[in-house]
Amino acid sequence: MKTSLNLAVLGIDHGHIFDMLDEMIKEGCNCNYFWTEGSPLTLKEFNKKYPNIKRVENKSDILKDNSIDMVLISSIPKDRADLSIEVLNSSKDVMVDKPGCTTLNQLEDLKRTVKKTGKIWSVNFSERFHIAAVAKAEELVAEGKIGKVKQTIGTGPHRQGNYERPDWFYDRQSYGGIISDIGSHQIHQFLIFTNSNEAKINHALVENTTKQDKPGFQDFGEVNLTGNQGHGYIRLDWFTPDALPTWGDGRLLILGDKGYIEIRKYTDLAKSEKGNHLYLANNEEVKYIDCSNVQLPYFRNLINDVINRTETACPQELTYLSMELAIKAQIQAEKK
Repeated sequence: MKTSLNLAVLGIDHGHIFDMLDEMIKEGCNCNYFWTEGSPLTLKEFNKKYPNIKRVENKSDILKDNSIDMVLISSIPKDRADLSIEVLNSSKDVMVDKPGCTTLNQLEDLKRTVKKTGKIWSVNFSERFHIAAVAKAEELVAEGKIGKVKQTIGTGPHRQGNYERPDWFYDRQSYGGIISDIGSHQIHQFLIFTNSNEAKINHALVENTTKQDKPGFQDFGEVNLTGNQGHGYIRLDWFTPDALPTWGDGRLLILGDKGYIEIRKYTDLAKSEKGNHLYLANNEEVKYIDCSNVQLPYFRNLINDVINRTETACPQELTYLSMELAIKAQIQAEKK
């Protein structure tokens, strides 16, 4: 029985491609080919890290190859939807870096294509799927450890100067805006933990106060949502201070009616430079859980979904809704 996939890559413009590919390779998948436009800043590192993955000149070489099961996409965000549609139409499944698309029209085109082809379009919301503490929190919430979830507070801080940035990073049409891009992570987690399948956006805001020479850049954003099963507040920024040992002190606070969970994803401020810290408080106990050895279920589940045509990694409708709300919040914020 088949247990792994043959992969290929289209677009390596964002460094998330390394984590996406590494986790799939850990699960036994192999990748022989990649295509990317031009010479992105990631190209040198990609060639060094994966010397056996051959670059093809034409993406059609990958699209026509029937031995490839799934394509990973981490191109410039504005191009991800069109590349995904090309792949889906070539009878292959897709794992795409977030944001999986940048406009509502792109999202509608993707929905039509998935319906027509029967293929999987999975957006890799890495702040959930790559973080073991979030996986552990999902277990604890499912076990009823904090009762019914009432609210999530998600923060997505980033550092502007942690490495050289390409021009598209500052172009609003290319990256999609701070809420569509970074905020899609937190909106996805709000839906997961509150178990909401619909939500309204009460408030959305974006600003650029630090880079007046880059008018398309947004250094701060916030969103307030009300779902049919709970509430959510999201804060996004590019203000990580230089002394912090990581690119961002990302956190998630999950409030239930019988307790709460706090996740410190990438660092525990002034105490630990490693990540995956979980704090739990309920009516029976208060404790800390080191989640660094917790398994990440998304990648194995996605492989099984491709093989068995199931939806265990992430329901397709939830992926759509996560991107829809992020894009709608972005539009609402920019109307002000």
